Amino acid sequence: MMKNYFRWFRFTLVFLAIIFYSSLFAQNGLPEDFDNWIDASREDWKIPGLAVGIVKDGEVVYAKGFGEKQLGGGDKVDANTIFSIASVSKNITAAALGILVDQGKIGWDDKITKHIPWFQLKDAWVTQELTIRDALTHRSGLGRILGNRLQFMTNSSRDEVLYQMRYMNLEKPFRTSYVYNNVMYSLAGQIIEYTDGRTWDVFLTEELFRPIEMYSATTSITQLKENDNLAYPHQEIDGKVVSIPRRNWDNAGPAGGVNASVNDLNKWMLMQLGTAGEYKGKTIVSEKQMNEIHKPQMVRPINDAMASQATYGFGWNILDYKGNRVLTHGGATDGFNTSLYLMPELNLGIIVVGNTFNTLGNAIAYQVMDAYLGEGDVDWSLYYLNRHKQAYKKALEARNKIHDARVKNTKPSLSLEAYVGVYESEGYGKVEVKKSGKDLVIYFWDTEGLEAKLEHWHFDTFRAVWKNPAQREEFMQFYIGKNGKVEALDFEFVLRPMLLQVGAYPSDYTHTEQFIKL
Repeated sequence: MMKNYFRWFRFTLVFLAIIFYSSLFAQNGLPEDFDNWIDASREDWKIPGLAVGIVKDGEVVYAKGFGEKQLGGGDKVDANTIFSIASVSKNITAAALGILVDQGKIGWDDKITKHIPWFQLKDAWVTQELTIRDALTHRSGLGRILGNRLQFMTNSSRDEVLYQMRYMNLEKPFRTSYVYNNVMYSLAGQIIEYTDGRTWDVFLTEELFRPIEMYSATTSITQLKENDNLAYPHQEIDGKVVSIPRRNWDNAGPAGGVNASVNDLNKWMLMQLGTAGEYKGKTIVSEKQMNEIHKPQMVRPINDAMASQATYGFGWNILDYKGNRVLTHGGATDGFNTSLYLMPELNLGIIVVGNTFNTLGNAIAYQVMDAYLGEGDVDWSLYYLNRHKQAYKKALEARNKIHDARVKNTKPSLSLEAYVGVYESEGYGKVEVKKSGKDLVIYFWDTEGLEAKLEHWHFDTFRAVWKNPAQREEFMQFYIGKNGKVEALDFEFVLRPMLLQVGAYPSDYTHTEQFIKL
């Protein structure tokens, strides 16, 4: 009798647990309090505005905005608000190339010089061997050497930036390592212009955006209008989230120039899932080429030998999560952050766009993936936020160490007038140092607004504080020759900050370029 009672009691508990667990999820598989959780998380992360899109089994199941387009402005973000999606543009560029492969105009293993004969890298053999596949999989060996401090901040054309590649050293031997690189995607975009005749911008609009009904998507901020439904960029500076200027990325467009809403991007995800390459029954890119785009091409570095695989396709990071394949890519530019996740086996896609740098998008994606996998025991926002706070503390400590190492009560070796002049680098062109009142100011590439006030740090080292606050501050040093005159300056470009919210420095990934005084 007692045994039967315990069986009944245990059955009742299990039944009630199933009912309780099921009540946490809406019919579409998402948590009942999903909206509130997102908005509360947004506030925890101090994000002015964001939007989330989800597709499942060939249908859009979610498209909503949260917060403000611009902090304090009052205009609410909705599913049609346009955000910069940054490096998520890379898989759009890859799909565009897939169309050209379908048309027989190019092959994935075509040599770059077959289509752009003048293109050249510093190594002649690598120049002749470099293929479209190499460019798309970050295995050229040419890393972030241009970073955000040359390619993205000059009025030079895409071809002019590509021309400068002949002066750049490889960071790793050709085809030996995964080294993330933006300029190779600019190169891939130019393949479109050289083989099709249309620019990357026009090709994307005509061959992808219109057929997929991504009607508000653009390839340049110059195509955005004042009265458009636009999100505005923000950044955390000195502990406070502030609005920052929108920056033009045109010469890096194929690597990160697309602007779109989650309503647009939901359609993009629908084309990736199900019968990949199709949208509403119409083939945009063949399934064969989409398979090539989505499959592992290059191994990415991992620390744990027993961790899930980490590879890269064409514009897609590829990993496994709880036994399911995941295709993902993030994107970050000044003041915008994007996270795109696909689970092909679940026919599930998640897109999160926000108007300040953060990793909440990853948290939302994992919360959704867990929900559709029937799990929900982790608050991913809290998990990522705790990691962010730890990283913030670590980066701030490292920054303070740099400040503590500053030698006090020193002076420059010469009068400020002695540092004034034009300086030149073969790869990075000319910069000019001028006197402005009591300060020195450095100007880059005759580009309006691209200037930094030089604050004396110690000896002949200065800290360059950029006019655009989003660029933060970096270090440079003048060199004095045997004749007692200034001969050169070294500028340390930060290619990847330890944590942007703390500042451009500390960083363990920089490039120092020497400019010789003319």
